[in-house]
Amino acid sequence: MKALRLLPVFGLFLVTSLSSKAQVLDPNESPLDGVYSKSIDKSNRKPISYVHLREADIMWMKRIWRTVDMREKMNHVFYYPTTPDQGRKNLMTVIMESITESGNITPYAPQDENGQPNDMFNIPMTPEEVAETMSYQDVTEYEDEFGELRDTTINVPIGLEEITKFQIKEEVFFDKQRSVMETRILGIAPLVPFYSNGQVLGEQPAFWIYFPEARRVFAQAEVYNRQNDVHRLTFDDVFWKRMFASRIIKETNVYNRSIQDYKAPMDALLEAERIKEDIRNREHDLWHF
Repeated sequence: MKALRLLPVFGLFLVTSLSSKAQVLDPNESPLDGVYSKSIDKSNRKPISYVHLREADIMWMKRIWRTVDMREKMNHVFYYPTTPDQGRKNLMTVIMESITESGNITPYAPQDENGQPNDMFNIPMTPEEVAETMSYQDVTEYEDEFGELRDTTINVPIGLEEITKFQIKEEVFFDKQRSVMETRILGIAPLVPFYSNGQVLGEQPAFWIYFPEARRVFAQAEVYNRQNDVHRLTFDDVFWKRMFASRIIKETNVYNRSIQDYKAPMDALLEAERIKEDIRNREHDLWHF
C-alpha cells in the first residue's frame, strides 16, 4: 500500500526532473528562440482550396472594390513590423520580395495601353517596371562645373513604410448548391502616393496581383495573433477569415464609376454603408420563406 502511495510522488518528481533538464542548454546545441521547437514547416504550408463552382449554381453575384487602411487598429497586422522581426514580415515586404526576388507573384499593370484604369490581370509587368511605379520624379538643383545652379530630374524611391493602403477587388455570390453567401478576393493593389512638384496629391494603384496566385505565398507568411502566440496565423488566414476592416469604394454599375465620382466625401461613406446593407439584406431575402 505504501508503494502505491509513493508512485504518484515519484512520477511527479520524474516529470519535474525531465522538464528542468529540458531547459538546460547542451554545449553542443544552439540557442532556441522560445520554449519549444516549432513543428510546422512553413515552406510546406498550403492554402485551403476553394470549393469548385458551377455557373448554374450561382443565383446572385455582385463585384465589389474596397480600400483597406493599414493604419487602422484592426489592420495593423498588414503594416507591422515595419522591418522583419521575430520571423514576421509586413504585407508589402512579402509581396515585394515575391515579385523581385523569388518571382512567385506576378504583378499586373494598373493601366492599359491608353492610360485607362485596368484591373483585369492581362498586362504582366517586369520587376523593373514595378520598381519604376514604386518611385516618383522630383526636380532638384545642382551646381555645375561653372558654379551655376541648374535643375535636374531624379527618381526618388517610395519606401514601403509610405504605403499605408491597398485596394481589394472581390466578388460576393450566393451558391445555391451549398446554400451559402460567400466572398472571394480576386486581386490586391497597393496604393502608392502620387507626387507632383514634391507634393502628395493623392494615391494610385502601383500594380495588381492575382490573389489566388498570391495565396501560396501568403499561406507561408506568419502574422501576429493578438490572442495567442501558439495559434499562429498567416496572411491567408487573415484574408480567408475576413479579419480586417475595409471601406467599399465601388460596386459594379452601368457607368463603371466609383462612389467618389458621384458622391461627396461624407455621402460616399453613407453610400458605402448602403451597399453593405444591401448585400446583407440580399442574403436575408434569399432565406426568406
